Amino acid sequence: MGTSASHPPHGEPSTQDRIARLLRRHPLVDGHNDLPWEARTQAAYDLDVLDLAAPVATTCTDLPRLRAGGVGGQFWSVFVPGTWSDEQAVAGTLEQVEFVREMTRRYAGRLTLARTAEEVERAHAEGRVASLMGAEGGQSIGRSLDTLRLLARLGVGYLTLTHNQHVPWADAATQPPRLGGLSAFGREVVRECNRLGVLVDLSHVSPGTMRDALAVTEAPVLFSHSSARALTRHDRNVPDDVLATLPGNGGVCMVTFVPEFVNDSVREWTDAVAIEAADAGIDRLDYAAFTAYLRERAERERKPEATLADVADHVEHVREVAGLAHVGLGGDFDGTDSYPVGLTDVAGYPALLAALAERGWSDGELAALAGGNVLRVMRQGASTADRLRREREPSQANFAELDGVPGNP
Repeated sequence: MGTSASHPPHGEPSTQDRIARLLRRHPLVDGHNDLPWEARTQAAYDLDVLDLAAPVATTCTDLPRLRAGGVGGQFWSVFVPGTWSDEQAVAGTLEQVEFVREMTRRYAGRLTLARTAEEVERAHAEGRVASLMGAEGGQSIGRSLDTLRLLARLGVGYLTLTHNQHVPWADAATQPPRLGGLSAFGREVVRECNRLGVLVDLSHVSPGTMRDALAVTEAPVLFSHSSARALTRHDRNVPDDVLATLPGNGGVCMVTFVPEFVNDSVREWTDAVAIEAADAGIDRLDYAAFTAYLRERAERERKPEATLADVADHVEHVREVAGLAHVGLGGDFDGTDSYPVGLTDVAGYPALLAALAERGWSDGELAALAGGNVLRVMRQGASTADRLRREREPSQANFAELDGVPGNP
């Protein structure tokens, strides 16, 4: 009879004990969590209403489950819809940033703001979750490099170049190509991100935008929450030819847990529901409306399920194509309508790491996946920014001059 993970040979730790020890030593850093938007929609940002100190039934994230999941660092998405005007998007992003800052003040014993790899490691040593921020979509800068610089000063650590909709200077993955990638202003956004130490996030963008950004950037990129298109044919996933460029760039693809992105049966079901939604006047790219429609539809017809094993398959595929140094985790908790069996909330990371351990991953390999790789990207991004700030002044480029009609921003 074989030895199970729960009953290891005498004197050897169980897989669960091994993972718990690993997460005490090495911070797990997740690339994307949409709790700030849920706080807006559920409680108008009121932490008396949505008190994260106790278990919260209506979210995937709270402080007890962050602890149970061994989370050491979290990039909180400061998201606003891509359909908002420039003015609405900038204001809404600032509100999201302020919520993250207030959340860390409210729960200062458990959370702390962080911007650098060193701050993440210090927070982990103190037993607190390092709270980082990522702006999810170029709409958040309102076609202004000055706004990008402001977000950087407020602690935003990455900029996702688009959300589900195109921005004027970059193509998204989920709409038909328009520019073919980045415009001249879009390339300038990438350069200024490099100078500021704001990582360029290529989740949500089209393959053309991915390739253009990789050609321009001088710092490693992130895919903060994407999976492998070779395994699941979703437009949001990363093609193998792009994954294969990551060793040359130094970047990391942080595998997401969204069922549609890791299981083709779920993707096909959701595609069919999207056709029904369109007949009802609901745009699939309208994040709030379509998510609500999916949840209502799943009450009438059982939605197929993805599993933890599906996610593990995507992790291993990214590792196979890009290499161990270029894979991470970006769950997208509180950002979609369902989650894989075994990975339903932020307490699930140890189960995923244990499954990979059972597939033969060593402690060193698991530590790289959990956080070591993204911390290295953060260090390289900061080092690149230090050099570029010595070499050049802030860009004075503007959208109107590079892409638009002069005098009309």
